[in-house]
Amino acid sequence: MTTTPDEIAVVGAGIIGLAIAFHLQREGRKVVLIERGGVAEGASYGNAGALAFSDVLPLASPGIMRKAPGWLLDPLGPLSIPPAYLPTIAPWLLRFWRASLPDRYRASIAAQCALMRLSSRAMDRMIADAGLSGHVRSDGNLQLYESEAEFSASLPGWQAREREGIPFEHVRGARLAGLQPGLSPRFVVGSFTPHWQTVDDPHLFALALFDKVTAQGARLIRGEVTEAVPSEGGAELRFSDGSASPAGAAVIAAGAWSRKLCDQLRERIPLETERGYNTTLPPGAFDLRRQLTFGGHGFVITPLATGIRIGGAVELGGLKRPPNFARSQIMLEKAAAFLPGLKTGGGKQWMGFRPSLPDTLPVIGASKASDRILYAFGHGHSGLTQCAATAQLIADLLAGRPSAIPLAPFRPARF
Repeated sequence: MTTTPDEIAVVGAGIIGLAIAFHLQREGRKVVLIERGGVAEGASYGNAGALAFSDVLPLASPGIMRKAPGWLLDPLGPLSIPPAYLPTIAPWLLRFWRASLPDRYRASIAAQCALMRLSSRAMDRMIADAGLSGHVRSDGNLQLYESEAEFSASLPGWQAREREGIPFEHVRGARLAGLQPGLSPRFVVGSFTPHWQTVDDPHLFALALFDKVTAQGARLIRGEVTEAVPSEGGAELRFSDGSASPAGAAVIAAGAWSRKLCDQLRERIPLETERGYNTTLPPGAFDLRRQLTFGGHGFVITPLATGIRIGGAVELGGLKRPPNFARSQIMLEKAAAFLPGLKTGGGKQWMGFRPSLPDTLPVIGASKASDRILYAFGHGHSGLTQCAATAQLIADLLAGRPSAIPLAPFRPARF
């Protein structure tokens, strides 16, 4: 396992790392990708496939702590923490509560909006430059409500989107039925976001980007980096097999596995793991016109080239616990009730790790140890959406340019 001093080492070959590699290559940099598993086989493999640039509301929001106890009592509900994991995650939950306070919530929305605006522009450019337009659908998203009370409770969030100029339409009756035929009549109103996009399959999208960066000269090293430490002129990478090699700089984009590398640098970043579940049904299981969001139940249904994906919810349980696929099953059963006629046979279950921080904002910036070791992780549900913007910001930092947006809300030291 060898890197060279004239290469930028990107630790992690998920969608964030691949986008960073692509952007660095566009600036004439030599790039080596280092991946402990398969390319884009973590959260980049089985996510919901959304380019959700209008999804600007943090999970940590005012009032969420009042809802959380009820959710936590239901082990199969939208938000779950295994009781044995509570002592481990208690410090993270305290930071999550602080992030939900009104002033911090407003600051998080402002930061998220800035990042999402950049994400939309940067993604358009990356898709065009990398020849990925054939992987993108522009069908919009339909968020669904089972009661007027549930819809009314959502209105402050839509008002926040309206202030940001995000177009949407609240729909009922024939308009609702036209946007998605075959819905259960239990849904009385919906909110349609027309500019929402999805990809044909997140893994296929990532692999197409990987093919592009390797065709342009990027190398892939399969191995586990255990440390990235400052060295003269760059960084030294140390591997699990005991070897070490230099690089001009290192970018830590290892998703849920990034925290260990930060700990080695004595930089305590409260990265946690949201374990996401889904079931992907075969193509033709339902005439699904666009991505549907069932916010009250914490999951979405997405039309993909490879089938229909039903997934979401949040289980805060770390990296080591075995999967609880009863969570996938309960979402599948709900989907069958919400979409009468859905064919539920032949599905493939999956569980993956979303790297999440208490304020719902990623870490993008330099380590306190060295400006040649950079962090790009913690995107939670928005890794695919924000990958191109993150890549642009990392490229700016490495080039010593002013950043396209203020980086203070995303700085590693904010915790």
